[in-house]
Amino acid sequence: MPCERKPMRYGHSEGHTEVCFDHSGRFLVTGGNDGDVRIWEGLDDDDPKFITVGDKVYSLALKNGKLVTASSNNTVQIHTFPGGDPDGILTRFTTNATHVTFNSSGSRVAAGSSDFMVKVVEVSDSSQQKTLRGHEAPVLSVTFDPKDDFLASASCDGSVVVWSIEDQSQLIRWPLLQKTNDVSNAKSLCRLAWQPVGAKLLAVPVETKVHLYERGSWDHVSTLSDDLQTQLINVVAWSPCGRFLAAGGVGGSLTVWDVNSKLCVERQKHEKGHTVCSLAWSPSGSQVAYTDTEGRLGLLDGLSTSSSSSSSSKPSKKAAETYDDLFDDDDDRLMDEGLSEHNSPVKKPVAVDDDEDDDLMPATGRPRNRGAILDDELSLDAGSLKLGRDKFGGDEDGDDASSAVMAAAPPPGPLRPVYEGPLPTPPQKAFQPGSTPAHLTHRFMMWNSVGIARGYNDDQDNAIDVEFHDTAVHHAMHLANSLGHTMADLSQEAVLLACPGTEELASKLQCLHFSSWDTNKDWMVDLPAGEEARALCLGGGWAAVATSALMLRLFSVGGVQREVFSLQGNVVCMAGHGEQLLIVYHRAPGFDGDQALGVQLLQLGPRKSQLIRGEALPLSRRAHLTWLGFTAEGTPCYVDSEGSVRMLNRSLGNTWTPVCNTGETCKSRSDHYWVVGVHENPQQLRCIPCKGSRYPPTLPRPAVAILPFKLPMCQTSTEKGLMEEQFWRSVLFENHFGFLSSSGYEVDEEAQTRSQKEQQELLMKMFALSCKLEREFRCVELAELMTHNAVTLAIRYASRSRRMGLAQRLSEVALEKANRLREEEPEEEAEHAARRASGYEVTGGRQGNRPNHKEQVEQVEQVEQVQGPQEEEEPETRECVNPFAKEATSPVVPSLTPLGKSGRANPFKVSSSSSAAQPRGTNILDNMASGRKSSPLAGSAGKASKGPVLKPLPPRPRSKTQSTLLQMTSSKKKTQEITQKQPEAPPPASPADSGDNDRPKTGFQLWLEENRKSISADHPELEETEVIKEAMGRFRTLSAEERLSWTERAKSQTGDAADLKKRKRGGGGGDEEGAAGGDDEHGPVEADENSAKKKRSLDPSAKLSAFAFNKN
Repeated sequence: MPCERKPMRYGHSEGHTEVCFDHSGRFLVTGGNDGDVRIWEGLDDDDPKFITVGDKVYSLALKNGKLVTASSNNTVQIHTFPGGDPDGILTRFTTNATHVTFNSSGSRVAAGSSDFMVKVVEVSDSSQQKTLRGHEAPVLSVTFDPKDDFLASASCDGSVVVWSIEDQSQLIRWPLLQKTNDVSNAKSLCRLAWQPVGAKLLAVPVETKVHLYERGSWDHVSTLSDDLQTQLINVVAWSPCGRFLAAGGVGGSLTVWDVNSKLCVERQKHEKGHTVCSLAWSPSGSQVAYTDTEGRLGLLDGLSTSSSSSSSSKPSKKAAETYDDLFDDDDDRLMDEGLSEHNSPVKKPVAVDDDEDDDLMPATGRPRNRGAILDDELSLDAGSLKLGRDKFGGDEDGDDASSAVMAAAPPPGPLRPVYEGPLPTPPQKAFQPGSTPAHLTHRFMMWNSVGIARGYNDDQDNAIDVEFHDTAVHHAMHLANSLGHTMADLSQEAVLLACPGTEELASKLQCLHFSSWDTNKDWMVDLPAGEEARALCLGGGWAAVATSALMLRLFSVGGVQREVFSLQGNVVCMAGHGEQLLIVYHRAPGFDGDQALGVQLLQLGPRKSQLIRGEALPLSRRAHLTWLGFTAEGTPCYVDSEGSVRMLNRSLGNTWTPVCNTGETCKSRSDHYWVVGVHENPQQLRCIPCKGSRYPPTLPRPAVAILPFKLPMCQTSTEKGLMEEQFWRSVLFENHFGFLSSSGYEVDEEAQTRSQKEQQELLMKMFALSCKLEREFRCVELAELMTHNAVTLAIRYASRSRRMGLAQRLSEVALEKANRLREEEPEEEAEHAARRASGYEVTGGRQGNRPNHKEQVEQVEQVEQVQGPQEEEEPETRECVNPFAKEATSPVVPSLTPLGKSGRANPFKVSSSSSAAQPRGTNILDNMASGRKSSPLAGSAGKASKGPVLKPLPPRPRSKTQSTLLQMTSSKKKTQEITQKQPEAPPPASPADSGDNDRPKTGFQLWLEENRKSISADHPELEETEVIKEAMGRFRTLSAEERLSWTERAKSQTGDAADLKKRKRGGGGGDEEGAAGGDDEHGPVEADENSAKKKRSLDPSAKLSAFAFNKN
């Protein structure tokens, strides 16, 4: 009896679930722990009708259009079927009823309860009740004798009792079960079943076997067992013909026996091993429905109940019986153990002639499988096999054949290996994202960020209604669906429709281009014969359709045919956004419930390219794809059947990152969220909650809910884990800014700055938390993720926290970042030049990554709030020598020169006002110490020789942030004096005023000049911009030492001006240094200082010092 096990689906929330068929077999009725009764038109019904009968449904029964349920309100209710209208309360108990059942005619209902009683109630008159008392524990199950004379019940007291209904007395009692105190603690539900035809046998599940008792004599006449049945049997059910008995086990086993031959004819296993708690045969006998304790519904289809399977063909009788002598019981057991549980062959009893006395049935009661032997290529036909001397007497060939057959007898020889691995998964069918199943009469054909398309296909109308979320795009439309369109897509420009083909008509693609400026707004295309439209989508000025011939056809939105190319597998779905086309297809057969999907991402703009080249699409375990699309900002994302939402991470090599799990917010496993849109700014997942279904109904109009995003980070309940999740989520959702700017789109710079500020604030908070936990190595790791300015704040925070060793290491990190920025500067300039030459101007550059000085001060204040107020240092502490200060003989840290337009200066350069011999490589902690000493002098106007000379580029021994804070706290009077001195200095030159020829060449430019010929020789077809890009890629592959050497060579060619700047920095950076150096050097130093001001006009320290000048 080979059958097909259909994939299970969620029907109710987790808990006990019941199932039954109606009299026609058209409907499946289930009741579960969520208090609902659902009516399914087959297993594929995605919008079942449901009736709420209470908080929980413990049992249900259906007969003659009457639906009886045992619910949690201690009542047995009756409803009409399939209308679902309440029809009164049949009976009540003092506690909840555990099991209900109809008699064969449907005139009576028996109900067992946890109050130890069994009631038999007339359906037509509920006042006529009979109560059966005698159990000493809650009742597990009840079943009627088909002749309506007896009733059998099982109880938690360990007994199975047969009652006389008329006398309300016990006829016999069998102590067969293990005793428990409640139904929830029972190891088996022990659902009894009486044979429907003939009413001869009562089936009782006892541990791993089924006992059969004869009606009337109540003798134990037979036992049904299976060697592979190792766990308790929970429920049994008879086929309508009364010949087969199905059983469901605690471990998920599903077994079918032929009662006449007492043979197991079918074995199946629950796909996840959950307990089977209910079974029901269809009226036709070809299907068995079953439910588990997780609220899921499954189906065995294709069961054969014909009697022909029990007889063997006449010609093979003698051959089989003669061949049987070759094997003993041990061989049979070895062969049967090798069978797969999912593909057990039909067990056929061996028919023998009447004159034969030998019993060929094995002692185990199971048939012998000869398939592994008879399938051998050397074996003979079973119908013509003769082992007697009469055939193979003196024939040499016969001896060879006989020896070949005899050699097959030992098990190790000819046995072929039996595959017991994972089975192939049925491939997922193609679907349209944002649509509900096509078999529904009222359905959503498309719901996306543009609008909604509803399809109606009933007796009254066959039409499509289109409405737009923004009526400024277009007014609502009502379209006649005479062609039977089943697929649709909406965009800001058009509506795209497709219909399947018929024998007479080809599959058609129709487009309503409502944004066209001419009068002909629609066009239609017939696909070639044999091609069916499987998926379609719209983009910016184009339309795409994938067909059954593994072809993808592109059209312009006006109807011009464009590129055509082949797909690598059967398409699953597609999505479009702007110039991007996302395709998902079957790349290989899936196994063990998994789908093997591939994904392609194409760029269809002026620069056509393939961004993702058929990589595997990651899905959850045993899940399938349910939604595919783009965020409103253009990032690809998708959702699988387990509720996992994944988004493309462009900054990590086009990998897919889980950003949300809708299943975590569902109240029960039968509830789902139907995604309709994703937004990155603000972070929103727009979806529709569906109770007990995967799809929403069209009426009433469903409400859209908004779910937050959350990365699956570890320990998000802690402060550290929460901030880590927020930081990396902010980094992930900021990637679209770079993609949009590189594609030539405008970028919301305010939102980008806000996102970057949020990231730096989170890093500073994590830094403060790590300092508090004394995790200094972790602090350095966090500093690696910070920007250059944020590292400066971290150094200041570490020094105020009296962690001088940490501050020393952070200063090294800051120096590395400064060097890295200097090396990246020529690459950025070349990249900007290449983009300008290509016609793509980048609007969001690196300047946007630098928080302004006000934001720096705010970050310092926020971090101080996290850590708490620090004690002010005593005056003695201020006079202490910095333990990390280097001696005169210590290695000199190379100073940093200004960097072209951006004008970055080394914040760690030291030029002391008290000693001109201090080395340039003095530690930044010395700057802070000297800054504290000189801070009282900052507001003094009388001590000109000691006070700082405030200029646009003051060579003060302080960090940039300290200078800012000191200038902000200075008095208004001092600010006015500074303002009066400001006009004496020449104004800084803007970057636009200085030409490229005035700037010194960078290391990258020198390297490019020497290697341009070799690049052009390798790639003669490249244009100038592409040569620059290729050079940038090669320059990046150089080691850090090689790039630094090129930078030093560029510095050596800057001429006398560079030498003057170096001499000036070596001798000191103020008016006092100029005076100490002699009158003859004062003039050149002043001139060089003014030129340095022009070149470093955009330096952050210049902005910090200029803050005081522009304050008024």
